[in-house]
Amino acid sequence: MLATQIQLQQVRNENLRLRELVKDKGPRLFLGASSAMEELSKRVTKLAGTPLNVLILGETGTGKEVISRAIHSQSLRHKGPWVAVNCAAIPETLLESTLFGHERGAFTGAVRAQPGKFALADGGTLLLDEIGELPLDLQSKLLRVLQEKQIEPVGASKPRSVDVRILAATHQNLEEAVRDGRFRQDLYYRLNGATLTLPPLRNRREDILPFARHFLDQVDAELELSAAACELIERHPWPGNVRELEQTITRAALLCESSTIEAGDLELGHLATLATDSPSPLGNLKDAQQSFTHDYVMRAL
Repeated sequence: MLATQIQLQQVRNENLRLRELVKDKGPRLFLGASSAMEELSKRVTKLAGTPLNVLILGETGTGKEVISRAIHSQSLRHKGPWVAVNCAAIPETLLESTLFGHERGAFTGAVRAQPGKFALADGGTLLLDEIGELPLDLQSKLLRVLQEKQIEPVGASKPRSVDVRILAATHQNLEEAVRDGRFRQDLYYRLNGATLTLPPLRNRREDILPFARHFLDQVDAELELSAAACELIERHPWPGNVRELEQTITRAALLCESSTIEAGDLELGHLATLATDSPSPLGNLKDAQQSFTHDYVMRAL
């Protein structure tokens, strides 16, 4: 009984420590507690005070959009708009109009003039997410906009000036794309005034529990993480990075039926059994491999 009470108090103390850590970093721009993210945060602050375009690199789900918001919020443009566009999520036929806008009657269905993302971001910051997916013909038009600081909406008779700082993000290797002819070298150098590279969550495990606590507080600040849940969270590889962690914690918080989230509430497949106090028999190696492969594929899907 005494051992259980001591363990419970240790869990509460750890949750309290994580809450204080997240509170100190600020709720909106919390980037992490590891030394790597501390250095990245300092570089973000330094770059925010410059007019440089910034290229943000990192795996999917590492927080590239959060970094772009941090740069904007600390810049001299923080009172201006912050606008984001995902270049991979918009059909190629609509991407030019989305970026630069169009005039009424410019094409079938254009019943009224529509400003593009550049016009909406005038005086502020524009994030071009998944910039590596931008078609080559639009790359040349984007390069001209960056050089001339003017946009020409589809169907317009003359260009208009815009004052926009560009942040570009991608999970692709743009240097390799340049060598392969899939990305313009001159555009790459225009976008790459400075580079920020976000390490994957598996390479900065000190950040995992603070992030988990941060996401948990956003749903229900009264909930706690059990010792087994914390152990499982730290051991999981998180292939989807911070985004996967956020979804996992949010789901567990919404579906949890008690005041403490246990390892099983996280729904992380076979790894949940590894964090329990009573290990199961080893069983056949071939069966274990098949089970692991099945769970891995299901989580990936």
